[in-house]
Amino acid sequence: MDGTPVKPSQTAATRSAPTRSATIDRATRETRISATVDLDGTGRSDIQTGVGFLDHMLDQLARHGLFDITVRAEGDLHIDFHHTTEDVGITLGQAFAKALGDRRGIQRYGEAHVPMDEALSRVAVDISARPYLVWDVRFTRDKLGEMDTELFREWFHAFAQNAGLTLHVANLYGENNHHIVESCFKALARALRAATEIDSRRPDAVPSTKGTLGGSL
Repeated sequence: MDGTPVKPSQTAATRSAPTRSATIDRATRETRISATVDLDGTGRSDIQTGVGFLDHMLDQLARHGLFDITVRAEGDLHIDFHHTTEDVGITLGQAFAKALGDRRGIQRYGEAHVPMDEALSRVAVDISARPYLVWDVRFTRDKLGEMDTELFREWFHAFAQNAGLTLHVANLYGENNHHIVESCFKALARALRAATEIDSRRPDAVPSTKGTLGGSL
């Protein structure tokens, strides 16, 4: 031995980070949906659900969360938008859960207040694998475009249940229904961005005293 230190084959600086992306395909008698998400994207979106307003909201989720999201959905829109909206929430939530893996290194918690003109909404999220939705949002119209406003809660519930999120959504005030719901989606995007980012101080640790956050979701 000449005292020369042995160089490891791969250092922490050069070790490649795991890919945090996933695709989920889901088919029922009512819908056929494919959703792909990259948690470390640049905010690109390619959304085609057949429900125009839902496409617009998912574009906001991608853009403001810096997630790359692709969604293709075919559903029984001749009946109404319920099945497609709910099943898109289910499928996209499952894609997020799969992309998170064992949730090692994530910040876990995120919170955002987002204004849109006269409306202000708050979203707080815990990527806990304990799904729960608190929804404190009220609308004064039954529809936005052709979409029933009651379906927004259905989407958030389906997404939270399948992504494994404790999710609190509140509109603090606002008058324009479009502004209210859009501020909720943008706040979700910003909160999720914060919660899914890797913590530089503990990039290899699962952020739980239990040592697990249920990555099998």
